[in-house]
This record gives sequence, structure tokens and C-alpha cells, in this order.
Amino acid sequence: MSVLNGIEPQNVFGFFEEICAIPHGSGNTKQISDYLRKFAEDRGLKVNQEPCGNVIIYKAATPGFENSPVLCLQGHMDMVCEKASDSRHNFKKNPLPIAVMDDDVFSRGTTLGADDGIAVAMMLAILDSKEYQHPALEAVFTVDEETGMGGAKLLNYSNIRSRRVINLDSGTEGVFYVSCAGGMTGIINLPVDLKFHRGIEYDVVVSGLHGGHSGDMIDRYYANAIILMGRLLGFLQQRMKFRIVELSGGLMDNAIPREAGCHIQVSIENSTVFEKTIAEFEDMIKNEYRANEKNLMIYCENLGETEQRVLRSESARRVMFLLTAVPDGVIKMCRDQGQESLVETSLNFGIMRLSENSFTLEAALRSSISSEKYALSAKLRAIAEIVGAVYKEKNDYPGWEYNENSELRSMLIRLFESQYGQSPVVKGIHAGLECGVIYEALKPVDIISFGPTIRSAHSPKETLSISSCERTFELLLSLIRELK
Repeated sequence: MSVLNGIEPQNVFGFFEEICAIPHGSGNTKQISDYLRKFAEDRGLKVNQEPCGNVIIYKAATPGFENSPVLCLQGHMDMVCEKASDSRHNFKKNPLPIAVMDDDVFSRGTTLGADDGIAVAMMLAILDSKEYQHPALEAVFTVDEETGMGGAKLLNYSNIRSRRVINLDSGTEGVFYVSCAGGMTGIINLPVDLKFHRGIEYDVVVSGLHGGHSGDMIDRYYANAIILMGRLLGFLQQRMKFRIVELSGGLMDNAIPREAGCHIQVSIENSTVFEKTIAEFEDMIKNEYRANEKNLMIYCENLGETEQRVLRSESARRVMFLLTAVPDGVIKMCRDQGQESLVETSLNFGIMRLSENSFTLEAALRSSISSEKYALSAKLRAIAEIVGAVYKEKNDYPGWEYNENSELRSMLIRLFESQYGQSPVVKGIHAGLECGVIYEALKPVDIISFGPTIRSAHSPKETLSISSCERTFELLLSLIRELK
């Protein structure tokens, strides 16, 4: 039985429910890609399904729009698969257990995938309808956006004629995105030597931090647990001798790490001083971050005397040099008129790992100016080479530059003010969007990005506002009609 039956706009939520019934996590998009191909074939629409799974569906202009420039609608078909600890949901086999409460659609115990399933549903509703007026359409559905924008990078852009693109992958109603940062992952890998050593071992953990997205939350200046751990080691180094047994921190390069851990050996005679030094450092750091890290804490537990493989002195010195020397956080703010509150360039070290033969740091580099991104990467390379580490770049993707003369932006602002009776928020975002890849491939191109309100995306608490969808879809249709 349909859960969303009767919810307006019915054609949008009808397709959204069908999408929720098909497994479509990142890296598992064949079924949803085949569904989109069949959707087009069943309606006699021209369709191109690419080897990677991207789908482009073409629809002719409605009467009166034959001479209008072609329009591209774009969204991604994959979703982030996260679930509550007590959920038994199998994302590769089971339909999402969607439900409705008041104005919200959600999934019981799992992510909903409204990011970006609702965009796919809106695009299908327009392609399916014989009532909506529109220019010739190219509806582009990409795979694996959530894991590095792989679909957008592999898209055959020779199959796209449009130079006007509406991206529907924004999650706050009334916020229009007009630019985004480009980025890459920078990886430092340092060879290390270990030896057996005996001493009093401590488990030290930096925890209680906010964390968050390393793009759109980097300007909140939350503490980075990996950088704090590096500072802690440097603080200790000035006061006593110690040995590093283990080092770890963070889960993803594009998330500000909330926790980092270290196992340290000290001599018996230094154990009391060690504990006092940790407490002293904790007080100092809490004072520094008193405004925005209320729950910051440094946990220290005496594990007793152990014999462990530890970093040799020279390896430890190089590790601590890297943790002290690397830049972190906001590097530069934007100076363009109207964009002064936007971060232009930033760096986030999100992963730290120590193995038997290497120490690894992974960072997310972002900038809306490509030359600054590569300059920051060159700085990391230089720092790494000082201590004999190997540096490499991966997942490089372009930014989307602000267009002062955007016709789409002007139209959308005017239509929003007419429909809502207020002005929208028009801004850039210091995070990667597929718009950056599309912009680089099609420029000169006019792009705008907007969408309905999605709360707690990428988490089991994700919700989609029904009323916001209705208003946003109405706005989308108005914009498409305006492009006659």
C-alpha cells in the first residue's frame, strides 16, 4: 500500500515512493539506472544510458517553446546509506521503510535519500507530464555523487547541447547556490621505523568535539582533533621524553574529525608529571575553544607497564613535525563583492593513521580559485618532502565560478519574490557540487542550484518537508515556463 498516496504534488511523491523502493546507495546504482532507462522507453522518450550508469533523458519542447534554447535539469541518483545501530535494514536488498509524520517524510531508522531522490522525482514528474510547459529538455541523472562525483566526471558532455542548467541538489528552501568550491584530497605518507620498548603506557583521547562537514562548516572554527593531538604531542615533547605506540584520528577527509587517539609510553618516574601535563594542556585548550567547543575533553588512562613496538626517535620527530607544520582550517576568505562571508580556500586533515611501516595523513583541500587550490597542495608537498614523506593528490574536481550576468539567477530571484513575498538567500557554498564539474565541461554555461528543505541529510534522522517540496516544485515549473 502506498505511504505517500494523496500527498501533493502527487506525481512528484508518486515517483519518489517508487525510487525509495529501489536500492540505490552509492556504488549500487544499476537498478535505479535501469529503472530510469525503462521509464524513458515506456514513454517513447529518447534515452542514453552510459556504461557507468549515468542516464540522460531527452524530451521535445511543448507547443510555443520550439524556438527556446534547450534546458538541462540535473540531479544524482545515488544516496548515502546510514542507519541507526538497532536497524536491520539491508540497503542492497530492501525498500526504504518510509513513513509520514505531520509535514515530514522520513525513513524508519535509515537515511531517506531525499538527497537527491527528490530531485530525481521532480525531474521524472516533468518528463512524465503532458501538461507542463517547457523548452526542449535534457534530464541528466548521475551516479555516485556522494563518493566523489564520479558520475559527473564520467558524463559524456558531447551528448548535452544545453548551456542552461538547473541543478536540484540543494537542501534548504529559499537558498539559491550560485558558485561552489573545487577540491581534492591530499595524502601524506611517511615511512617509519619501530622498535620494542618497555614503559608505562597511557591511552590518551581527544574527544567531545563538534566535527561536521569540512566545507560548509569550516568557517565555524571548530577544533580539529588531529591537529589538537599534534599540539598535545608537541606540548609533551617540550617537557619530557616519551614513546609513541599508536596514533589515529578521523574517519573521512571531508569531515572535521571529532576524536583522535594516541597510546604513549613514559618512564615510571615521569608518569605523575605526564598526567599533570595532560591536565595542563586540557585546561589550556579548553580556554582557547571556550566559545565553540563546550564539550571538549582529553581522556587519559594508565594501562600499566607494557612492552610494545614504538616509533623510533627519528620517526617520532618527523611525525610530530608534520602534525605541527601542516596548515589547517580557513586559509583565505573571499573578496568578491557580495561574497565576503564565503570561505575562498580551506584545508581539513580528516584522517590520521599509524601502521607498522608508515604514518598517513589525508586532507580535503578546497578553493573557489583553482590556482589557490594547487598552491595549497604544493605547500603540503613541500612540507612532506622536508621529512622524506611521499605526497600525492587524488579526487581532484573543479569549482563553479560566480557568474555576474546569470539570466537564470535573475529570473529565479524575481519569481521567488513574487511567489513568496520575500527575497531569497543567494550565496556560494564552500563545498563541492556537481555544478563545478558541469561548469568546467560546458562553460560558458549558466547554472543555478536550488531545492526543497531536507533536514539532517546523510543521517538516520533525515527528513523531507512536504510543503517545501510543493512550493519548490511550483517555483521550478514557473522558472521553466519563464524560459520560453
